[in-house]
Amino acid sequence: MGIFNFLTQEIAIDLGTANTLIIAHDKVMVDEPSIVAIDRKTEKVIAVGKKAMQMHEKTHENIKTIRPLRDGVIADFQAAESMIRGMISMIFPKNRLFKPSLVMVICIPSGITEVEKRAVKDSAEQAGAREAYLIHEPMAAALGIGLDVQEPVGNMIIDIGGGTTEIAVVALSGIVCDQSIRVAGDEFTADIVDYMRRQHNLLIGERTAESIKINVGAALTELDDAPEDYQVSGRDLMTGIPKQLVVTYSEIAHSLDKSISKIEEAILKALETTPPELASDIQRNGIYLTGGGALLRGLDKRISQKTKLVVHVADDPLKAVVRGTGIALKNREQYAALLMS
Repeated sequence: MGIFNFLTQEIAIDLGTANTLIIAHDKVMVDEPSIVAIDRKTEKVIAVGKKAMQMHEKTHENIKTIRPLRDGVIADFQAAESMIRGMISMIFPKNRLFKPSLVMVICIPSGITEVEKRAVKDSAEQAGAREAYLIHEPMAAALGIGLDVQEPVGNMIIDIGGGTTEIAVVALSGIVCDQSIRVAGDEFTADIVDYMRRQHNLLIGERTAESIKINVGAALTELDDAPEDYQVSGRDLMTGIPKQLVVTYSEIAHSLDKSISKIEEAILKALETTPPELASDIQRNGIYLTGGGALLRGLDKRISQKTKLVVHVADDPLKAVVRGTGIALKNREQYAALLMS
């Protein structure tokens, strides 16, 4: 029995559109971009995660890079399985004498369909899971930031990931009302690419747009603590020659305005459908922001102005979901109501 326990390994996975995080042995062991590089001729995986990201948009015809998840769900089943397998092998190398038997908890968007759920489970099983459980992202985020989800108290969680924004009111181990919209980090990146093309006649790639978002991304055109202007390189659409220019955070805030407005609308819609008793809890406790999108400068302030509620940004918003998934995995009996098998 002791050997069997040694061979059973528990892992919690936040399978995100932009990044995948894995917790094993109570700590985050993998934090990699959700991308794989594949050799077109042999169909073999060349690289996973950061190494594949370095190749993204820089490949020749023999190599293709694939992001297996789109809008929070699996778009390419085979690539997703290869990616999960590759990331698990970063924790448990293949040359071990005994292959561990894996128990996984994977988080999924709350607006996911039954077919999409099945795809996540199948990918996990193909990647070596003996048991696979699913948990909704807002619930995992609530656990990850230290909220007691089993109490009869309403908490509103907004998780802005790469592919989806999940807005949910949770109480008594369940989601009372939720809104799941496919406007999130990827949409922000696309907005920046579009803005640079229209406003500056500059063609930039996804990776450059991502670094603009990280360095000068903002939700408000006026900030107290303004970031420094950022230098951007791309191709001039008029001449075809590479050129460089400088962008400010207020320009980027302007380019992201429409997408952020859609998130605000979804938040108001979720608040409209919240039962009055839970609404008074939210009035008292405020709204909790998690996910990579929570790092957008001034977003908490903008949501607060729109809803007239206090908005708290999680301490480490990127890891809130995976941390909550890890808590659910470790205390499976206690949180059985949250897990779907």
